[in-house]
Amino acid sequence: MVVLVFAAVTYLVTRALQERGPGQRPSLPRPKPKRPSTPPRPAAPDDDEEFLRDLDRKRLNPPDES
Repeated sequence: MVVLVFAAVTYLVTRALQERGPGQRPSLPRPKPKRPSTPPRPAAPDDDEEFLRDLDRKRLNPPDES
């Protein structure tokens, strides 16, 4: 009878440790990753509205080459 109780407790403890994963402590919650506070920048020049406005300005009003 003692062997059965010991086996059951050992099994339950082993299952709990496997589900938790290696090296994790149950008393310390994992910190959530923080998002960057700055907004994402355009990935390419054609995504940047200021760059596109400048291109339109240059196209409509070309600089004088004298």
